[in-house]
Amino acid sequence: MGKLASVRVKDAIKAFERAGFAVISQKGSHIKMRRLRDGKTEMIIVPNHKVLKEGTLRKGILRAIGMSEEEFVHLL
Repeated sequence: MGKLASVRVKDAIKAFERAGFAVISQKGSHIKMRRLRDGKTEMIIVPNHKVLKEGTLRKGILRAIGMSEEEFVHLL
């Protein structure tokens, strides 16, 4: 189990908001977030479950926005 093994979705959403993302919509159990960075729009989809799976967070979301685990943990 790594550092990201038991991150609650509410905490992850707050961390992404600290990183400049804003919730723009929700459809079912998926929350869409967006930020403008260097003239480009970055979008992520966060599943709205109680706890995020480590692989979804690390390999899906963090990799898509180029954020390291350490940066994310710092934002928590």
